Amino acid sequence: MTGWRLREFHNDHLDGILHLWAAQQPSAHEPVYGLSEVIASCQKDHAIVAVHGDDVIGAVVGRAAHDQGWVVFFAIDDDWRGQGIGSAMLAALEKQMSPHGLVKLSALIPENEHRIDAFTNQGFELKHQLRYFERRIPVQRQELSSLAELGGRLLPRGLWESVSGMRREKEILEQRLVLPLAQADLADRYGVMPPRAVVLFGPPGTGKTTFAKAIAARLEWSFVEVFPSRLAADPRGLAGALRETFTKIAELEHAVVFIDEVEEIAAQRSGEPPSPLQGVTNELLKIIPAFREQPGRLLVCATNFIRALDSAFLRHGRFDYVIPIGLPDEAARLSIWQRYVPEQVAGLVDVALLVKRSAGFSPADIEFAARSASQRAFEQAIARGAKAPDVSGEPAGPTTADYLEAIAGTRTTVSPETAAAFLEDIEALARV
Repeated sequence: MTGWRLREFHNDHLDGILHLWAAQQPSAHEPVYGLSEVIASCQKDHAIVAVHGDDVIGAVVGRAAHDQGWVVFFAIDDDWRGQGIGSAMLAALEKQMSPHGLVKLSALIPENEHRIDAFTNQGFELKHQLRYFERRIPVQRQELSSLAELGGRLLPRGLWESVSGMRREKEILEQRLVLPLAQADLADRYGVMPPRAVVLFGPPGTGKTTFAKAIAARLEWSFVEVFPSRLAADPRGLAGALRETFTKIAELEHAVVFIDEVEEIAAQRSGEPPSPLQGVTNELLKIIPAFREQPGRLLVCATNFIRALDSAFLRHGRFDYVIPIGLPDEAARLSIWQRYVPEQVAGLVDVALLVKRSAGFSPADIEFAARSASQRAFEQAIARGAKAPDVSGEPAGPTTADYLEAIAGTRTTVSPETAAAFLEDIEALARV
């Protein structure tokens, strides 16, 4: 067949590009560049099309990055292969990109794609023993301004792994929250609805905030913490500021939204006339259903006093799960102590004894005791006239005795009465 010719890309050719893209998708390989990237490069970078009459029968799209060019899309209609179209398109693309002063033009081709004659004919060399690595950036540039306005941030990817102990809680959060959200397509095949809103409840200092942050880090979603106390100072009032905040959150593609001490704005409604906070509770109850309709969102509310929450707040349809976060067990306490005992004295400290003596401690209590022991040991070293580095050869750091003294002097956050009430709340209100 003859009669084809080359043209620089025009928006009129876009339907032809889409047709070529669709024709490639039944193949076994996944395209290196997505359709949105290809279309963007057609309009902003460089593109050559081969046409026969008004039909687009081939296209090549390129992008320049400093002194290197990349072929981001290459396709020829199957009926027009073997006509020299591919080589001609690549030559035309190279000519169009030459003003950039390119040193080389590169192409990434799926491993099982064998139709590469156009590239070899045009002088491209196959580079062996190379691997292609790709990472999707979780938050796009256009989102960053909205995220900054909300006071949100991206958290380090390793935060989930750094949460010590609490294996049971982590397993529940991983299975119920993280996996259905991270693998939404697979979850949908099994009829699993990804969660949209959850409540974490438990005594103070048990790590509810840390878990909320870890979930965001594990998903690589933006983390936005809503502070009712700050919103209360807004001229529109707390209810209006809350509504405006969630409107802005809707602009983000993915987000974990965290409200700590949610009982402050969702307490039991009672009394005549209604208190000012009842309007805030009503507004929050209206916000949650709208929030649930948006994919790529998770609302995490935390409370130390779940009994104080309005009964309508916790009902099915608003929150998928009501998850208890309790005091760390022995394994969790061991992990937490190991995080805070300095490496140079880890083999000299009786960590098992610290675990035993700190039963009933929250993670925050253990951290306080560990830091107190370190401070005590440091002050004693200064009093002895110790210098850094220590020329005596003795490991510098807290001893078992320092830690035991710190444990004895730590007032636990959770009283036995609070711990007993928490167990009752699990029986009455937990939903996992």
